[in-house]
Amino acid sequence: MSETTRQRPTVVDFHFDIMCPYAYQTSLWIRNVRDETGLDIRWRFFSLEEVNRDEGKKHPWEREWSYGWSMMRIGALLRRTDMGLLDRWYEAAGRALHIEGRKPHRPEVAEILLAELGLDPGLVNQAIADPTTGDEVLAEHERVIAMGGFGVPTMIFDDDQAIFGPVLIDPPAGDAAVRLWDLTTGWLEFPHVYEVQRPKGREDIDAIATAFAPYLNARDWFSVQNPTP
Repeated sequence: MSETTRQRPTVVDFHFDIMCPYAYQTSLWIRNVRDETGLDIRWRFFSLEEVNRDEGKKHPWEREWSYGWSMMRIGALLRRTDMGLLDRWYEAAGRALHIEGRKPHRPEVAEILLAELGLDPGLVNQAIADPTTGDEVLAEHERVIAMGGFGVPTMIFDDDQAIFGPVLIDPPAGDAAVRLWDLTTGWLEFPHVYEVQRPKGREDIDAIATAFAPYLNARDWFSVQNPTP
C-alpha cells in the first residue's frame, strides 16, 4: 500500500446548499470518490440565503418557506432516520434543479420528488412544522462560518481542517476522481496554504454558463456571488 493510500482521509463532512450549482457538481465528484475508495461522506448544510442576505432582509428561518433553507430542512428530517436518505434527497433534488431544470425549491415539486424516491410527500410539511430541523441547518451553517468559511462546497475533516472546493463543472470519475481527491486532500499537509485559483477566461465563463443553463432557467431568485474573502 502506498503512502498516499495510507494517509488518505476516510471520512469527510461535505457542507452544501442544494441551490448551489458548484456544490452540486462537486457532490457528483465526491460520490465518485466514495465509489472508488469507500469514503464515508457525512452530508452537512450551509445556507447561501443567509450568507448572502442583504442587511435588513429577513433571515431564511424567519420566512414561512425559503428556497435552499427549506430543502435542507427536509434533508435534516430525512437524515434523522438515515444519512443515506439525505444522500438520496440531495442527489434527486440537485439533479432536478441543476440537470433537469425543475424547481425542487417549490413545496409541490419537493413533494413530487419525495414520492419519486418512494418516500412520503407529507415529509415536506412535517419538516417545516418542526422548528428543530431549522436549528440543525443553522448549527451546521454556523460551524462553517466560525471556521472562516464563506460558501460551498466546503469540506471539513476529522482534524478540523476545512477546504473550500474543489470548484468544477466537469466532475471526474474513476481513477481521475481519486487523483483529484489525493491532490485536494494533499492540502491538509500544508495548513497555511490558503488559496490556489485558476483565472477564468471568456471560454471558461461560456462553459460555466452552458453547464449551469438548467439551473439558471429554473431558479426563482437572483443569484449573489460574493467575492472570496
